[in-house]
Amino acid sequence: MRLRERFFGDRAFYRMVAAIAFPILVQNAITNLVSLLDNVMVGRLGTDPMSGVAIVNQLLFVFNMSIFGGVSGAGIFGAQFFGRQDQEGLRHTFRFKLICAGLILALALLVLRLWDMQIISLFLHEGSQTGNIQATLTAARDYLKIMAWGLLPFAVSQAYASTLRETRQAVVPMNAALLAVGINLVLNYLLIYGKFGFPAMGVRGAALATVISRFAEAGAVIWWTHAHQEYCPFSCGLYKSFRIPLDLVRQIIRKGMPLLVNELFWSMGLTILAQCYSTRGLATVAAYNISSTVTNLFNVAVISMGNAIGIIIGNLLGAGKMEEARRTDVRLIVCSVLCCTAVCLVMMAAAPVIPYLYNTTQEVRLLARDLIVITAAFLPLHAFLNASYFTLRSGGKTTITFIFDSGLLWILSIPTALVLSRFTELPIRTFYLIVQSLDLLKGILGYAFVRSDIWINNIVEEK
Repeated sequence: MRLRERFFGDRAFYRMVAAIAFPILVQNAITNLVSLLDNVMVGRLGTDPMSGVAIVNQLLFVFNMSIFGGVSGAGIFGAQFFGRQDQEGLRHTFRFKLICAGLILALALLVLRLWDMQIISLFLHEGSQTGNIQATLTAARDYLKIMAWGLLPFAVSQAYASTLRETRQAVVPMNAALLAVGINLVLNYLLIYGKFGFPAMGVRGAALATVISRFAEAGAVIWWTHAHQEYCPFSCGLYKSFRIPLDLVRQIIRKGMPLLVNELFWSMGLTILAQCYSTRGLATVAAYNISSTVTNLFNVAVISMGNAIGIIIGNLLGAGKMEEARRTDVRLIVCSVLCCTAVCLVMMAAAPVIPYLYNTTQEVRLLARDLIVITAAFLPLHAFLNASYFTLRSGGKTTITFIFDSGLLWILSIPTALVLSRFTELPIRTFYLIVQSLDLLKGILGYAFVRSDIWINNIVEEK
């Protein structure tokens, strides 16, 4: 009985977890489902447009994760301020998020404006029967020019959405995302193919639909937050001043900057891995795009449970409930791994079917199927790694989080991928499996960090 109590909670516990995780899961699931449908719609145009869009989305992934890292650093404090019912502290953390997101946005636009061609060209290689390099490059540039306009609303909506989740208003960002994906899906159909009198814009239509939907999402979440101040007291007087206490700024930078650097280096690392895989030809670019899009859809269970862990454990630590935080964390990690094991089986069953939704070659379909199966096999491990990451982060141990998350990626995975891509002729399936297997070492380190209790820490306690 004691063993069961250690690893599993009661019904009230799971209801509390579901109240936080389920809205995040639904939001991410619908977003990624529409992303899959968007990907399929572009894929119906052919392999070259699909590959061009995939390359740009891989680059924008670095921006998205940098924004996530920027707001997450202040979000550690936000979750604990909410646990202490400190609304002024929440206002300060929100203002920090906006300033940080603005700086990241300016840097991203500068890089994409000056070096877009050079970066895109890194992913274009011969080596397969599928694909035309010039057509892929043209599609990528057309897509990127329009997508750049959607970076601002994405950055602002993430600052609002993360704060609402920290204050347990997770349904609001979910509803805003539902609105956005509905708009995106309809406009994709109209603008990609030119239905009901709209122009057939191809990849440019897909980009325009995404940009419009992002402005709609940002508008919805901003409006709700300021129209419902009884649920969001932190929004009262939010823009009267952007002054943030210098001591808090120092703390957020000290604790939060490793998170920003971590997300930047982690997303850059995954982009470098994608570039290494692309050396096996354009068929690999297309197949990896299909696999990644499918993985993102099934990965929502991992993401939602990780966010729930960060919020629940952060609230408990901020309230000074250290022993309860320790017990709760074990149960949350077990719950995450078990849920994702079930998702892994469903993903494997879907792997042979999904690639046939795309208008591409048999070479790409079979390769995509195998990459999806390999990724699915490691999903329970990734659930544990993600849970460990959010556990460490909730207690402000962001330097250790950086070492654990990005450090091993750059020390193990990237050097291995660079060597295999440049100095061997290994087929992509074997190449991909070897790189994925390196996460087993990361799992051992994650277990040691969580077990040590170094993350049990109240970072907003009154001096």
